[in-house]
Amino acid sequence: MLLGDVFPNFEADSTFGKMKLHDFLGDSWGVLFSHPRDFTPVCTTELGRAAQLSPEFIKRNVKLMALSVDSLEEHHGWSKDIMAYNNAEPGSQFPFPIIADDRRELVERLGMLDPEEKDRSGMPLTARCVFVIGPDKKLKLSILYPATTGRNFDEILRVIDSLQLTAHNRVATPVDWRVRTSVWRLMRAVLILLSVCNVCGSALKPGNSVMVPPSIPETEAAALFPAGVYTKDLPSGKKYLRYTPQPNTQQQ
Repeated sequence: MLLGDVFPNFEADSTFGKMKLHDFLGDSWGVLFSHPRDFTPVCTTELGRAAQLSPEFIKRNVKLMALSVDSLEEHHGWSKDIMAYNNAEPGSQFPFPIIADDRRELVERLGMLDPEEKDRSGMPLTARCVFVIGPDKKLKLSILYPATTGRNFDEILRVIDSLQLTAHNRVATPVDWRVRTSVWRLMRAVLILLSVCNVCGSALKPGNSVMVPPSIPETEAAALFPAGVYTKDLPSGKKYLRYTPQPNTQQQ
């Protein structure tokens, strides 16, 4: 699977019933992530954290889906353990579907196996894959972790914020960037307009603003970003480090 490819419209059994991927997603974004095995420690912490963050994904119009090579019966039993790990109220429902792939058809089709890590029977474990799928059903991002390394779901939220922002605005997000509130964006705009000194430059460090791609000429950038564009002076004399306040986010 390459970025921009249409994600396979697979059918599968899940803890939410039989599902067809594209129908399940509808107009939403989607995150499909695999884990090695049910009833294992790292996977329990991962799905527990994903369950805790489920309201944040919903806020962003994102549907979560987990997947492993375990059976539907095992998924249902394990999900109760996950909710207990989260100290949820007894009887609380697990908030998103876990797909059963006990025949290993999907994990092989989607390249999710970790050849270095094997279970007790010598079969390769499922790697910790993350696929972010857009409303157009195309792959927007993929991350691959080995079975031995747990994921950071706050980081997955962060990259979704970036994907949703840059899908509708001609900007790029720098290192460690996080989405900002409207109040913060207003403050950044005021700083740009009031000063072009080093103080302003330091206020517009990565993480506080977004970047203007080098492909946008200066005259076009001025029209595209009325809140202002700050260009960092560099020894090379090249004007490629250009910051602007974060535009309004749009979630599709």
